[in-house]
Amino acid sequence: MKKFIALTSLALLAFSQLAIASASSSPTELTVTDGPYLFAQANPDAPRTAYWICSDKLRTTQVQDLRLVSPDNCGQLPQPTLNPQAFDVSANTYTDIKKVVALSDVHGQYDILITLLRNQNIIDIDNNWAFGDGHMVMTGDMFDRGHQVNEVLWFMYKLDRQATEAGGKLHLLMGNHEQMVMRGDLRYVHERYQVSSKLLERSYDELYDSSSEIGQWLRSKNTLVKINDTLFLHGGISGEWIDRGLTLDIANDLYRKNIDRSKPELKQSELLNFLFFGNGPTWFRGYFKSDYDEAELDRILSDFDVKHIVVGHTSQERVLGLYNNKVIAVDSSIKEGISGELLLMEDNTLTRGLYNGDRVEL
Repeated sequence: MKKFIALTSLALLAFSQLAIASASSSPTELTVTDGPYLFAQANPDAPRTAYWICSDKLRTTQVQDLRLVSPDNCGQLPQPTLNPQAFDVSANTYTDIKKVVALSDVHGQYDILITLLRNQNIIDIDNNWAFGDGHMVMTGDMFDRGHQVNEVLWFMYKLDRQATEAGGKLHLLMGNHEQMVMRGDLRYVHERYQVSSKLLERSYDELYDSSSEIGQWLRSKNTLVKINDTLFLHGGISGEWIDRGLTLDIANDLYRKNIDRSKPELKQSELLNFLFFGNGPTWFRGYFKSDYDEAELDRILSDFDVKHIVVGHTSQERVLGLYNNKVIAVDSSIKEGISGELLLMEDNTLTRGLYNGDRVEL
């Protein structure tokens, strides 16, 4: 009997260890390959230098004709073309948009993102924009948790330009994890980025500060956007927004101007404390509470003159409609690294875009 118990205990221990290994968000890496990272230089007329991590070694290349080309034998890293219009600030409101796709909370799961967008024909087999004049909304949280954050960011940087050139638009909205990283809260950063930070002699948040190409691009982005009859944002709108008399243009401007402030600095201002924390638009989860008052939601919809609010932040197993689709949750747990969904809005129809390419009306 004792022998049986011992064997059973060993089996359970082995199973437990296997489960922990299987739950890892990234494959085990012997060495780190990462990049590119691009920063402003003291002499703006000098050739710009791109930094790459190739098997734990720092290497550099020169930017030529706006193109970043990786060193030889440096893995399958992004080789982006720089966009001179990358830092242009977008409008807060858009009308007469024929089709919209929305998703959220990718958290560094690049492979899942690519598979989902390919299978739903948002991008083609070469990972280029294929959504024509449609608008794509990423409602925040590309940073943290996963092991391919930089790949996600450079991919979205590329789509931003391609969408505009095709007559469409990419809306990259800021989530709470973008805000956290930019103010130096690095609790959820994947451990592999410690190598990049050490070799570049910059803390992780400094890899994306306002002197970096990606950092400056992100700081130009909105946190909320209204498209047709729908409001998109990361967390949600609480009644406090209305009580404070806020508008999209005021809020987006305040987010851009204050995203680099520290948490203590933000909390010194009652308004900024609301916007960046608690019941603010990037943190609010009230819609998912059992005692939430739908009359409050109707008041918010009326204030914005919209029929739907699309949010991420609160993870679900799928794209989920609440309150007769007045609220649509698009955080489909892509962060788990298994699968994901997106929301399609076209011809007054709401559709779930599944990971395998199927589509189901919401």
